[in-house]
Amino acid sequence: MTETVSGSVGRGGKRAPKGLKIRRIHTTPGVHPYDQVRWEHRDVVMTNWRDGSINFEQRGVEFPDSWSVNAANIVTTKYFRGAVGTPQREVSLRQLVDRVVGAYTRTGREHGYFASEEDAEIFDHELKHALIHQVFSFNSPVWFNVGTASPQQVSACFILAVDDQMESILEWYKEEGVIFKGGSGSGVNLSRIRSSKELLSSGGTASGPVSFMRGADASAGTIKSGGATRRAAKMVVLDVDHPDIEEFIETKAREEDKIRALRDAGFDMDLGGRDIVSVQYQNANNSVRVSDEFMRSVEAGGDFGLRARLSGEVIERVDAKSLFRKMAQAAWECADPGVQYDDTINDWHTCPETGRITASNPCSEYVHLDNSSCNLASINLLKFLGEDDTFDVDRFVKLTELIITAMDISITFADFPTSKIAETTRAYRQLGIGYANLGALLMATGHAYDSDGGRAVAAAITSLMTGVSYRRSAELAAIVGPYDGYKRNATPHKRVMRKHAAANDELRAADDLDRPILAEATKQWQECLKLGEKNGYRNAQASLLAPTGTIGLMMDCDTTGIEPDLALVKFKKLVGGGSMQIVNQTIPRALRRLGYQPEQVEAIVEYIAEHGHVMDAPGLRPDHYEVFDCAMGERAIAPMGHVRMMAATQSFLSGAISKTVNLPESATVEDIEQVYLEGWKLGLKALAVYRDNCKVGQPLSVSKKGGEKAAEPAVAPEPVVQVVEVAKPTRRRLPNQRPSSTTRFTVGGAKGYMTASSYPDDGLGEVFLKMSKQGSTLAGVMDAFSVAISVGLQYGVPLETYVSKFVNMRFEPAGMTDDPDVRMAASVVDYIFRRLALDHLPYEDRAALGVFSAAERAAQQRGEDPAAVAEVLDTAALAQSAPIEEKVTDPTPRPAPSPTTTETHAHSNGTPHALESHQGRTADAPLCLTCGTKMRPAGSCYVCEGCGSTSGCS
Repeated sequence: MTETVSGSVGRGGKRAPKGLKIRRIHTTPGVHPYDQVRWEHRDVVMTNWRDGSINFEQRGVEFPDSWSVNAANIVTTKYFRGAVGTPQREVSLRQLVDRVVGAYTRTGREHGYFASEEDAEIFDHELKHALIHQVFSFNSPVWFNVGTASPQQVSACFILAVDDQMESILEWYKEEGVIFKGGSGSGVNLSRIRSSKELLSSGGTASGPVSFMRGADASAGTIKSGGATRRAAKMVVLDVDHPDIEEFIETKAREEDKIRALRDAGFDMDLGGRDIVSVQYQNANNSVRVSDEFMRSVEAGGDFGLRARLSGEVIERVDAKSLFRKMAQAAWECADPGVQYDDTINDWHTCPETGRITASNPCSEYVHLDNSSCNLASINLLKFLGEDDTFDVDRFVKLTELIITAMDISITFADFPTSKIAETTRAYRQLGIGYANLGALLMATGHAYDSDGGRAVAAAITSLMTGVSYRRSAELAAIVGPYDGYKRNATPHKRVMRKHAAANDELRAADDLDRPILAEATKQWQECLKLGEKNGYRNAQASLLAPTGTIGLMMDCDTTGIEPDLALVKFKKLVGGGSMQIVNQTIPRALRRLGYQPEQVEAIVEYIAEHGHVMDAPGLRPDHYEVFDCAMGERAIAPMGHVRMMAATQSFLSGAISKTVNLPESATVEDIEQVYLEGWKLGLKALAVYRDNCKVGQPLSVSKKGGEKAAEPAVAPEPVVQVVEVAKPTRRRLPNQRPSSTTRFTVGGAKGYMTASSYPDDGLGEVFLKMSKQGSTLAGVMDAFSVAISVGLQYGVPLETYVSKFVNMRFEPAGMTDDPDVRMAASVVDYIFRRLALDHLPYEDRAALGVFSAAERAAQQRGEDPAAVAEVLDTAALAQSAPIEEKVTDPTPRPAPSPTTTETHAHSNGTPHALESHQGRTADAPLCLTCGTKMRPAGSCYVCEGCGSTSGCS
């Protein structure tokens, strides 16, 4: 796509013209890329999950017909600029792409990036083609800000600095607030602040960094609730030799204990609850910066010195293993703190003469100088996989060149939140190119994520991407000059380039897929070293692996960042509303790649749709099971499988990797210790873990913990043999004629009917449930479930017992309902028992179970007594309506009449395996504050597939 025409002396001693000579990849001369796409108009309507009102509506928006409903909704709601309903509002993807690409092309022209006007036009067309075809995407701030009247902020990641002075600490609060207001996140290392064990010059004792974290956390929480684009995201780092390190490690674990205690006492501690604001330190990810000295002490079982901040002298010695154990224990309890490996990070630092790397952005992928920023872009890897299952190396190289050129141009016109960040970023020009859909690419080509072949492919692609990026950076240096800080850092920068190239030389191809990729990577690194020696480099940093939350959805990626697939079966939104459950489209391709015939592929896909996994799938060889392993579910990838994949790619990245290592609920503290230790040995720069169900709000983990305590009596009493005659329960059948009511409901697009029958003297005695077609698996399961519940009610099982057991049970279909009293449901069963509780239980019993009507919730918000509202509503209902009599000739429970119209959902049953595949971090994931949809993990953050909101990462 591009050739460099630099200002260097060429053959024959003649100086070539400056600028890049751009050649085409996808576009055709004389044809605009928009004219090669079929466009269609759609309506985007987003409803408020609390009351069903419409909180966003824009009709007639224009997108390519190949874009999914999700991608179009996210771009419309998140990235279109202008007030909705005004002529200034963007209505087409063309306008959005024109706005952004126009700024890049204009700046490139003005600053001499292109050899000619024709090259500028080709650059413009190629960039537009890649964006509208979802081949890559810039990070969210680019779409928010570029080409608008707002400041042209293009960076999503910021690193700040705090000194041991009150003025600096207050400035930190202010700078974070400005960054959060702009929709980005920041990180900071607080290790310069004196500990609570050190004295002030006035003679008093210092507060310590943990105390100052409270103020910053409160600020982040306040700005989060008022932000228009996303929640605040932040990272707080403390060095392992800081005297307050134990307090820092245990900070969030103690707060989790507080949440448990407050929830058990009846306080509203759910997401968005009015009492959750009393809990501190919840708006930041915490990480401990560990050194090689500390890790060696852990291995050897020695002690380790904690040092005063000003003098550097050791003021306390601790047992290294014990401190390491506390880190793992806290992470086991609440997933914090993560670890950052300080010496590894700084060994790969291109600019050590300017300063050490002390911190990272919120998700740990951007690691560089204090008071700096990084703009990101991610490539959709699946777009380079041909029909013959080969990777298009040449096109990947050319697109990487294009993206790096565009990203460097953006720094030239970008605005920054503070003058210090602007100065550092313009002087060092840090970039963060990365990719998404690695997990889908590996599965589609028949590679297990946790395998030597899978890691070889990932390593080769990552090496090629970074090698091309730095080679292009060296070419840009010949045209527009190296970064300002290069001269003083030339020697260490070139040393790091040689380290990357040496790591590439150690790679060995595993098969035909990665062999040509690796060969091209080797070529690119050789050229990179040669040009860098001659020209220097335009950018101090080039690559990292970000979580690709919102932009991953924008590109219709199946997997984000470096992550494996989350589950084999997913839900897909349909035009006009509703959803359907589908098997991932990469699975049939993977089966064909593995040699299965069409009829075998069809049978296996049908089995996966029903069961949610591949175990015992008809005709599928057991040695192929691993290809379909996912992050969660029946065959979840082992924790070390995640660590090994990170290690395979880390040495080819300028920055680090945003990824969370998932561990099962049964994992021990020792397992987390092992993960942290192996991460250090394998050369990772940063690592975070998450143990399933470790967060508050998981009934399973809470009850288990309580059960463990209850199982330890202080004194073992003497056994007493006592014969007790237990009365057998008697079934109380309903009469042939009984009052009943039928409720039509929709949960996550799945439609159903519920008929509830009561005893004449009050009390629920029977429930009929109708979903899906008669004879289907789901219909049969619902019939059996109805009979079991009905018989239990007739034998005297209280309804509140069922409600307490089934409310909050999570599985698909889940999401929005059409019931104003129950706007969101975690599953069909969750909805059914919330509705039954509202219809058949008194207010006091429902309040104890946390089930309220819309009117009662509104009364609580107004400060009124919800019990009084409930009494008024109950009285009005009794006065205005009488029970509906429904004749039943047979007391045996039978399904309600089939609806006249049914909505088809492909395999919409929620099997136990489907439930398993959505547990762990997915079960713990918060509801989206914008639309109420359950979010899903994306690296270290969460992303909403409904509206694109994230918990802080781009």
